[in-house]
Amino acid sequence: MAETATLSRTIAFLGLGTMGFPMAGHLARAGHRVTVYNRTAAKAAAWVEQYGEFGGRRADSPAEAARGAELVFLCVGGDDDVRQVAGAAMTAMEPGTVIADHSTVSAAVAREMDAAATARGLSFLDAPVSGGQAGAEKGVLTVMVGGDAGAFERARDAMACYGRSVTHMGPSGAGQLTKMVNQICIAGLVQALAEGMAFAQKAGLDGHQVVDVISKGAAQSWQMENRAKTMLDGKFDFGFAVDWMRKDLGIVLDEARRNGSAVPVTALVDQFYAEVQAMGGNRLDTSSLMTRLVR
Repeated sequence: MAETATLSRTIAFLGLGTMGFPMAGHLARAGHRVTVYNRTAAKAAAWVEQYGEFGGRRADSPAEAARGAELVFLCVGGDDDVRQVAGAAMTAMEPGTVIADHSTVSAAVAREMDAAATARGLSFLDAPVSGGQAGAEKGVLTVMVGGDAGAFERARDAMACYGRSVTHMGPSGAGQLTKMVNQICIAGLVQALAEGMAFAQKAGLDGHQVVDVISKGAAQSWQMENRAKTMLDGKFDFGFAVDWMRKDLGIVLDEARRNGSAVPVTALVDQFYAEVQAMGGNRLDTSSLMTRLVR
C-alpha cells in the first residue's frame, strides 16, 4: 500500500460505500487533496470526520466535488448509478480530466460513458476492483482497467494508493470484462469449497484439520485460506454480500448471452445464491453458499 504521494493531486471521490470509504481515505492519507460526495450525506460527513485532518472535505453534489479536480473516481452500485453520478460529474469537469469508475457494472455502460466523456474532451476509465472490504481497508486491491492507455498512466499512481496491483487490460470495457472473469472464477470456487466443507462434516471428519491438510496441496486457494474455517464455524459476515454477488453474476450472464460464452456452473451458482436470498441471507457474504448445504 502506497501511503506517500509522489505528487499531490486534486481528486474527487464519488461514492462512500463499503469499498469507497476506505479507498478515498487512502488517497487522503497519501497527501492528495480529496473532496468526497455521497448520496447519503451522513456518510460523507463521517468520512470528513475521520479524514479531515488530512485535508479531506465533502461536497453536496457530484458536480461540486468534480469541479477543479484533476482526477475523479467513483465507486457506486449499478449501471444507472454510474450514468447518473458520472454524468453529473462530467458537467463540471475540465477538458483533459480523467474519470475512473471503480464500480462493477456492464461493459456496455463502460463504453457508453467512455463515449460521453470523449464527446466532452474527457477520458473515462472502467476500473473495477477485487479484494473485498478487507482489501479496500488494507489498500491492497486488484484494479483492472479498461480505456485509453494515456489516461491510465495519468491515474495509475493515485490508484496505487489503494491498489496492490493496477493493470491496464485494454480498451474501454476491458476492465469490466476482466472483473466478470474474476466473478466467474470466484462463484465456482466458493461453491466447490462449500460442497467440500459440507462433505467433510457429514463424513465425520474434523473440518478444520481437513483444511489444514488440503490447503498445503493442489486444492489451495485464497477462498480456502480465508473462508473455509469460517464457513465451518457458520460465520458469514465478511463483507461482499450475496445481493451484490447476484448483481455481478447477472452482468456476467447477460454478457455471456451476448458473446456466446458457455457458463453453466456460473448460472447454477447464481441460482444457489437465489436460494440463499430466499432463506433471508441477502446481506450475508458470498461464502454463505454453505448455509444451503447444512440445513
